[in-house]
Amino acid sequence: MSDEKTYSEEEIKKYLEEHLGNWYFENGWIRRKYKTSGWKGTLMVINTIGHLAEAAWHHPDISASYAFVIVKLQNHAAKGITDKDFILAKRIEEVIQWNPANEDNTLEGTPDDPRFKYIKYD
Repeated sequence: MSDEKTYSEEEIKKYLEEHLGNWYFENGWIRRKYKTSGWKGTLMVINTIGHLAEAAWHHPDISASYAFVIVKLQNHAAKGITDKDFILAKRIEEVIQWNPANEDNTLEGTPDDPRFKYIKYD
């Protein structure tokens, strides 16, 4: 059993509402569904989440289909949602939703063209 603080359902929902608006709490997990433009995008999202999870040494459950990925986080050792889940969810969200075209810089981002699109930004 872990000594990490686990959060109540009320605390979890409040945190998600304030910091991770596209994530939700269901059946003991914090979850997020990412919509993609097809299989290539789905694999890119899965690999990105995989890299972040391995670097953090905190591993989510992932479900995938042709045009979406569902990621679920829960701290198994603590038997609940802990800071590890919130921190990893925040990092996943930042990286997956990063769209350079919305920033003032020289990176133009993926063209808004069905031939090149791979993720559906929120």
